[in-house]
Amino acid sequence: MGRNIYDIRRKGFIGFLLLSVVVVSVFLLYSDSLVKDLSEQERERMQIWADATREIVNFGNADNGGSANVDFLLSIIERNRTIPVLLTDDSGEIIMQRNFSLPESVDSTALFSLSPANRDFLMKKLENLRHSTNVIEIDMGDAGNQRLYYEDSKVLKSLSFYPYVQILVLMAFVLIVYYAVSSTKRAEQNKVWVGLSKETAHQLGTPISSLMAWMELLEESGVSPETVAEMNKDVKRLSTIASRFSKIGSKPSMEPHDVNEIVEHAADYMSSRISQRIKLTVEPWYEPLPVTLSPPLTEWVMENLIKNAVDAMEGKGSIEITVRPEKNKAVIEVTDTGKGIARKNQSAIFNPGFTTKSRGWGLGLTLTKRIIEDYHGGIIYVKRSEIGVGTTFAIELPLT
Repeated sequence: MGRNIYDIRRKGFIGFLLLSVVVVSVFLLYSDSLVKDLSEQERERMQIWADATREIVNFGNADNGGSANVDFLLSIIERNRTIPVLLTDDSGEIIMQRNFSLPESVDSTALFSLSPANRDFLMKKLENLRHSTNVIEIDMGDAGNQRLYYEDSKVLKSLSFYPYVQILVLMAFVLIVYYAVSSTKRAEQNKVWVGLSKETAHQLGTPISSLMAWMELLEESGVSPETVAEMNKDVKRLSTIASRFSKIGSKPSMEPHDVNEIVEHAADYMSSRISQRIKLTVEPWYEPLPVTLSPPLTEWVMENLIKNAVDAMEGKGSIEITVRPEKNKAVIEVTDTGKGIARKNQSAIFNPGFTTKSRGWGLGLTLTKRIIEDYHGGIIYVKRSEIGVGTTFAIELPLT
């Protein structure tokens, strides 16, 4: 069930990403359409501006004064206060400019009245515009040809960048919401884990105390001392388990210990409780590796990893545990010859409720990760795994 939950969640996340891509694509296409429409409208305005310029020149060259409404034509030119334009003659010399943000203020649009700084600025603009499509040829008849170059207006430029700004804002908003939801969910999960652990320890306390009393009665009743001793071991084991659960959610007692000894002690305990067809070996480091840790919790971690390895091998195979230093860390590796973990599941095996077994709650590795990372400041991860070959879990703990 746990695996199905995480498969559904993963597929849902992929579906959400695909939906987001579709929405963003539609938004970009719509925005691009608006930009193209506005660009065409600006070109039409510039065409009208060019036609008005041609009519004014033709009117000035006419012998009878013509019938053109000069005031109307001039008003068309004057009404353009948003689109920067450059007008050049046949030789490519600038004869007029409008609406450019020049380095120095001017009172005229004619080039002869411009300062050297403004002239250089416009020449650079003209050079850039010659490589664009924003140019209109104006046939002046006997006066020759002129060219009208223009830049996109500030509104059009802003609209071109606006979709990307919105996407960045949307992504930032989604990340913030995702972080907030994840933090809230993690806090709720922590409360559930702590409450469950405390309640488990509390519920185990009463029957364990009762069993201890019964053990004394059994010894007094003449039961074999060997039998009582073995039963005492199991009762003490139950007491240790209850103690471990009681430490979840509260800061455990942390002291420097040789991690070699902790690993060997956990392996010794498990070696007599697993199948004889499974070979369990430990290769400790040749000198002490001091780590600040909680022995009961660290042993619990090792027992969980060994038990998972045993389950993965289905009663036959080998488990190799190695301990070594690496820079400022102590590294513990647990390698088995089990069935391996599929790559798609390697990042999910530490999630609460995830399990590939037909039975089990999928809590062992979750608790293991919590103990290593939250209490000991270390990390645990799948170092390598291959289907049908085996898996290696790695634990890294800071050296004291």
